[in-house]
Parts: sequence; C-alpha cells; structure tokens
Amino acid sequence: MKGHLSTINKHKFKVMELCFRCGLYKQGLLHDLSKYSWIELKTGFRYYQGFRSPIDAQKEAEGYSMSWLHHKGRNPHHWEYWLDNSKNGVRPIRMPEQYVYEMFCDRVAASMIYQKEKYTDHSALDYYMQGRNRILIHPETDRLILYLLCYLSEYGLEKTCAYIKNQVTRL
Repeated sequence: MKGHLSTINKHKFKVMELCFRCGLYKQGLLHDLSKYSWIELKTGFRYYQGFRSPIDAQKEAEGYSMSWLHHKGRNPHHWEYWLDNSKNGVRPIRMPEQYVYEMFCDRVAASMIYQKEKYTDHSALDYYMQGRNRILIHPETDRLILYLLCYLSEYGLEKTCAYIKNQVTRL
C-alpha cells in the first residue's frame, strides 16, 4: 500500500515538474488525479511490484483491468482516450497537441520512476517503439510523439522541454 502511494506520488510530481518546464501548468496540476480514486488505488494496492505498472500485473492475472478502463477514460493524455467508434469500426482521433505534450511528460516520468538509475534520454523512445506496432493511434499523434521522443534522445531533456514550451506558447 505504502509502496504504491509512494510510486504514484513520485510519478505525479515528476510529471508536474516536467509539465511546468514545458509551460503546461494546468495539466501539470491536474495530471492523473484519477489514480487517487478507489477503483484505481485498490488495483495498485493489490498488484504493486515497484518496477512496472500494477495495471499490467492486473491484466495478466485477470485478463483485463477495470482500473485501466477507468483511468484512460478520464485522462486525455492517453492515446486510448481518443478512440471512437464509427460505422467502419473503432478509429483513432487526432489528439490536441497539448495532450501529446503531456503524454510526452508522462512517458518520460514513468521511465524515470520505473528505471531509476538505468534511465537515459533514450528510455522513453525505446519503450514507445516496443509497443508502437500494437497501438491504434492517429498518424499525426504518432508522428508528433515520435518526433518528441526522438528529439529527447538526440538533444536531451532540457532542450526538449524548451522546444515544447515554445510550441505551447503558440497554441
């Protein structure tokens, strides 16, 4: 219980710090508040391992995660939030840029929290690439998040946050 709360608090504050560095002040404050709801907390308490999301462990054990369904439906920085059904089936919707920037902060923070001293500026890109062929994401959203993660791996966090902040001021 204590370990899970510590992990989500560290993650939330790291995302908030990164969002603030990128000029996303409101998103930094509001990021992942649903993780403190009972439906999400109880999964964390039960499946906490410390090196990956408890949601992944719940999916392995139960075949799905009610916590994930709850979380992704309340947090527009997840590409899954932007899926809609149409007469031709489920299709991805282009994410507004400010949520792609928050998604970047979220992915970098998660890499930092879970990888600890093994984290590098290439970590978030590596993780994204491992699952990229299995996601249903709008091509423009994919292009932007991939650009940001590649930029990070090449130029570092400070320059990437400055780049994003410059883009945010144009929104």
